[in-house]
Amino acid sequence: MTAELKLAPIEADGPGFGELRAGHLGVRIAAAESEIDAVQALRWRVFYEEMGAEPSPQARALARDVDAFDAVADHLLVVDHAIGPGPEGVVGTYRLIRQEAAEQIGRFYSDEEYDLSPIAGFQGRLLELGRSCVAAEYRNRAVMQLLWRGIAAYVFRHQIDLMFGCASLPSTDPDEWAAELTYLYRNHLAPPGLRPRALPERYVEMNRLDPDDLDPKRALARLPPLIKGYLRLGGFVGDGAVIDNQFNTTDVAVVVKTDLVTDRYYRHYERQLRDALAEG
Repeated sequence: MTAELKLAPIEADGPGFGELRAGHLGVRIAAAESEIDAVQALRWRVFYEEMGAEPSPQARALARDVDAFDAVADHLLVVDHAIGPGPEGVVGTYRLIRQEAAEQIGRFYSDEEYDLSPIAGFQGRLLELGRSCVAAEYRNRAVMQLLWRGIAAYVFRHQIDLMFGCASLPSTDPDEWAAELTYLYRNHLAPPGLRPRALPERYVEMNRLDPDDLDPKRALARLPPLIKGYLRLGGFVGDGAVIDNQFNTTDVAVVVKTDLVTDRYYRHYERQLRDALAEG
């Protein structure tokens, strides 16, 4: 499925980049409170109803996955125009928190699990990725590629230099993922200057298997598609996993320099977007 850049109006100071279309699917930044509500409802269905996460009292009362970061974040949407162009058509999402947005809260979301001081010292613009989910019937390669193209468009729009966030393995027992955690540690550990480390009280050893017992190809194949996507972009992992009992996951920190993101997914649209921004 080939995506094309639909030159929807772009505000000079706004977060959006127009809309990328691939057939009846589109990806863009949420533009209304009703769309953010649709994002939170989708996250509730996926994280809580499907995956069994433990909701806060506020989330339970609203039947929405919601926290303080939603108000300052930008929300990437995949919209199925066959259903509708607005909140009714939201089938996928990613939460994007720029550095200036995190400063309004006083921290990044990942600070709950990792020491981010190496990233904080990075000379460049930062973006935290999180809360990624897609409705069950849309979990396919085309939708994931569209999400990545949307991230690339956003990265280009805001001149982001480094992306990071927590990616999840679906279990709170790290031994179920011993081979995969060992593979990530031994093959994709971030360089010291960009290496988040799990907080001491939450640190879980990733290097869990003897190298002779590791089948790297099998371990890579078993990783969730989202983590494999980060790795294909040259991403690194931090030191130490973290058990997230609320969401029933084992988390790893992921760090991605954005040059490969823009090169691989966005070069085709660069001139079009520049022209659109100049006109906006």
